[in-house]
Amino acid sequence: MTQNIHLDTATRGKENPGLRSKASPAGPLADQAGSLSQVRLLEFHLRGAYMKHHRNLLSVIAAALLFAVAANAQTYTPLYTYPQTNRGNTGILPPDAMSQGQDGTLYATDAYNGANNFGSVFKMTTAGVPAPVYSFCPQTGCLDGAYPMGGVGLGFDGNLYGTTQGGGKHAAGTVFKLTPTGTLTTLWTFANGTDDSVPIFPLLQAQDGNLYGVSLAQYNGQYGAFYKVSSSGVFSVLHDFTFTDGSNPNVPTAGTDGNLYGTAVLGGSPACAGYQYGCGVVYKLTPNGKETVLWNFKGFYGSDGALPVGVLVQGYDGNYYGATREGGNSANCGGGCGAVFKITPAGVLTILHNFTGHPDGAYPDTGLTLGTDGNFYGVTSAGGKFNAGALYKITSAGTETILYDYCSVSGCTDGFNPETPLVQHTNGKFYGNTTGNSLGGGVFYSMDVGLKPFAGLVTWTGKVGKTVEILGQGFNGATSVSFFNGVSATFHIVSDTYLTAILPTGALTGTVTVTTLTGTLKSNRHYLVIPQIKSFTPTSRSVGTSVVITGVSLRQTTKVIIGGKTASFTVNSDIQVTATVPAGAKTGQAISITTAGGTATSSGKLVVVPAISGFSPTSGPVGTSVTITGNSFTGATSVTFGGVAATSYQVVSDTKVTATVPTGAVTGPIAITTPGGTEKSATSFTVTP
Repeated sequence: MTQNIHLDTATRGKENPGLRSKASPAGPLADQAGSLSQVRLLEFHLRGAYMKHHRNLLSVIAAALLFAVAANAQTYTPLYTYPQTNRGNTGILPPDAMSQGQDGTLYATDAYNGANNFGSVFKMTTAGVPAPVYSFCPQTGCLDGAYPMGGVGLGFDGNLYGTTQGGGKHAAGTVFKLTPTGTLTTLWTFANGTDDSVPIFPLLQAQDGNLYGVSLAQYNGQYGAFYKVSSSGVFSVLHDFTFTDGSNPNVPTAGTDGNLYGTAVLGGSPACAGYQYGCGVVYKLTPNGKETVLWNFKGFYGSDGALPVGVLVQGYDGNYYGATREGGNSANCGGGCGAVFKITPAGVLTILHNFTGHPDGAYPDTGLTLGTDGNFYGVTSAGGKFNAGALYKITSAGTETILYDYCSVSGCTDGFNPETPLVQHTNGKFYGNTTGNSLGGGVFYSMDVGLKPFAGLVTWTGKVGKTVEILGQGFNGATSVSFFNGVSATFHIVSDTYLTAILPTGALTGTVTVTTLTGTLKSNRHYLVIPQIKSFTPTSRSVGTSVVITGVSLRQTTKVIIGGKTASFTVNSDIQVTATVPAGAKTGQAISITTAGGTATSSGKLVVVPAISGFSPTSGPVGTSVTITGNSFTGATSVTFGGVAATSYQVVSDTKVTATVPTGAVTGPIAITTPGGTEKSATSFTVTP
């Protein structure tokens, strides 16, 4: 069975403010006592598969009234119960992601809630006290958007960026900017054209400062788009998905290499066995939109996974981690119960864990969250001890631990069916939502696993002099901000939960430390200090000679490339590196330096001049074939004997040239000319009668 999507554009207005996907649920989406909304993340053609031993949640709730279950060792705390909307649900739907704002509260969206019942942006304190920020569709036509599903992302400017799947001028969704005090600006209105439409994810502000997003496939032959939009509303599509490279993309995550890594729920090539819509892909995108498919998922039960519905996360090891909603090797679910995977930036994928339904959960409807302990945390929407979902931890090696089984208390007041991602607050705790169903069960909760408060880096890469944005708590009265090697930074306390610092000269890539009145806060990730090359001298050298490179942030240099070849080098200081021109170095290329924080490339290009180390024979008459050895002979344009050009010569390799002594040659040095210059031999070739 599949879900059939009908995009209704016939009627627009207050009652139908957008290209809202209208689903006819079947299979797993229709089960769980109606817990999954018809308008939700998986509004795609999803294959029906369900747990063979699944129990209706009505019976689970009845059983829970009779038997209270002891909580796990970790501290799980329901903090707020969401009210039902006019759709018979909470409106907390996947992929709704919560983001910590500069004020320390968590911001999210509700798809159907709000003053007008067309969705809202709200904030939630860590104590579970909600407050509205903005309600969509205050007027007929919903020009400001309707039905936000993805949550919001925090921008470097402190504003919140998100999307609506409906509303807008063309009733196809919008991109918006929202101040924390509730002033909304529509940045883009989708037209169901080349920009596609019905976006359901928030925007990602990458470290290059650009805002990126994705939109979904439609029945007009589109399969989703990757786009860029500025904070002032300048919009451009960078990549249109074509099904073979993915369909219905999830928003990517920013990698430390400057590229963007993500998944698409459907599509791929070749299509997975027995499923015409494809099982999804993992992709890499450059900031300019050039895509590389890293992995095509093979299929459902008995294979490597299918339907990767969540956002990827980069681990501390540099690899990417995610989950597929179905697939894996467990026969307890019709199409497999889902899996957790690891994939390298080069595209080598490893299945870390196969869900089994009971007791470890089934159907992860979202991706993973990286904790400050290096482990990953996530939820499954079904399965677990009470078949109401589970909260789990998994190591980078694949060891899974169930931290909490939902519906563990009488009446299931602790929530059930979690379908949205966790977020780790800078207080160290994880926070999340359960979706519940028409019977209730939608709660906002915290999970305390004993991790310490930390400093959250909003911006985590830059050159000396750049502003570093840091989230946290207890900043009032902070006494210092320092980088990995103890170099102190000038900082400005904006509030008790947000401060900025200026990246100081001499700072090294590594942990940032904020010292407060009550202790120290370590950053949740390394700050990457980008190196800079200012100049190098001399600008013309031969193989085996030294080049002095000057710049900024060079102390952690791990590689120097000269003329396309790896060079040996010595780090003299944070502002100087001395490197030796390597054999085979090509002339006219820039010098690059790689450090722990990134790669810098010189603006100037080094001229690699040829060098003659010897020749044989050392004498002979006209017509003698002479073998000349040395370096940097590639591209030689002439060979002369005593100033007379040879009419016949051959570049055998970068280190060898053969030439024939020409008519008219006289005793004298041999000279070779290349694009890098002309070099004469130290001794003369003797021309004999």
